[in-house]
Amino acid sequence: MGPRGASVSEFLHMGGYGFYVWTSYGAALVVLGLNVAAPIVRRRRLVRERPGTSAPARATEPPPSLK
Repeated sequence: MGPRGASVSEFLHMGGYGFYVWTSYGAALVVLGLNVAAPIVRRRRLVRERPGTSAPARATEPPPSLK
């Protein structure tokens, strides 16, 4: 260990647990990415498959039955 602390290699090795630690970080990032992407993809698919409309309905407009 030098005057500024551990070297980059020692940091990445994490005292022998580096593989477990970095694999866990990677898996967590994949799960978080899927949690963001899945609803976006699902919404796009539902909007595309909605019968009778070509664009998504605006949340500020009341439904036609209330006009």
